[in-house]
Amino acid sequence: MSSNTAKETLTILTDIVLPSETNPIGNMFGGELLARMDRAASITARRHSRRIVVTASVNHVAFNKMIPVGSVVTIEAKVSRAFKTSMEVYMDVWIEDRESGIKSKANEAIYTFVAVDEMGTPVQVPDLIPESDLEKQRFAAALRRKQLSLVLAGKMKPKDATELKALFE
Repeated sequence: MSSNTAKETLTILTDIVLPSETNPIGNMFGGELLARMDRAASITARRHSRRIVVTASVNHVAFNKMIPVGSVVTIEAKVSRAFKTSMEVYMDVWIEDRESGIKSKANEAIYTFVAVDEMGTPVQVPDLIPESDLEKQRFAAALRRKQLSLVLAGKMKPKDATELKALFE
């Protein structure tokens, strides 16, 4: 099984916000954005694993800016780290100013996907090779996030969370 670079997993999804996708004050529903992010992230995870993928968790979502009706929204998704059968996908959400065309970061999210076979059994995924400084930062942070999640779920003892312990030493 060969490794992939993070940039090989890149998915860019661009769309416009329609009135039916907004709340009473004309901003995109959070659930609509979550669905778009889930689709982009699933394409990214599938590009990396070349397998059927299922959403395992929505680890983090930050709704930092409202996204008004008529906005052009671009979601950029990349695998930030691959584990045995799971992949963390990091997404940046950008909105484009209608008049100037300038893009600004509106939101971000981190989802986890698991690769499965046709029976739904988890299967191994390729390793990921981060290249840019940002990819390397996200790659390292992914292990800390995974260990924290496992500790909180009672699936790992805190003393075994080596990456978390290193933060406090």
